Amino acid sequence: MDMTNPAAARRSGSAARAIVAGGLALGAADIIFAMSYWYAKAGVPPFRIFQSVASGLLGRAAFAGGMASTALGALAHFAIATAMVAVYYLAARRLAALVQRPWRYGAAYGLMLYVVMNYIVVPLSAAPRGKPDPAWELSSVVAHVAWGLLCAAFARMAVRAGARAE
Repeated sequence: MDMTNPAAARRSGSAARAIVAGGLALGAADIIFAMSYWYAKAGVPPFRIFQSVASGLLGRAAFAGGMASTALGALAHFAIATAMVAVYYLAARRLAALVQRPWRYGAAYGLMLYVVMNYIVVPLSAAPRGKPDPAWELSSVVAHVAWGLLCAAFARMAVRAGARAE
């Protein structure tokens, strides 16, 4: 990419904007899903969901951290969501099929995200272990398929924006 060309620089910025927009959309969809589920099931207040994200870094102390741990959880949540879109984008730049067949590969990516988050990231974090909830787990698998499709859609926009810049 020629950064001395202002038009090319603007278009490459479009790829970054698509990734950030995707992270915001994914993060919003996921947090609304989690907040709605846990409020309906157990009356859990929405700020607790962000604190549960922060507990991955702080452990149980996150639940006593007030607005500071809520803000940390929100920041971490949206950073992770943006990273999920960015990873799909980086892979899609090398593997054209990810852009050409976003329904197939986006759904598979979402399932992979579910496995990585629930069987690697969360167990290795400081988050306290909750009791199994089969309804949550099943709905989360289905939701992650949708999250993978969102990643694929925004990564596709970013790939196309980046291609126009070159």
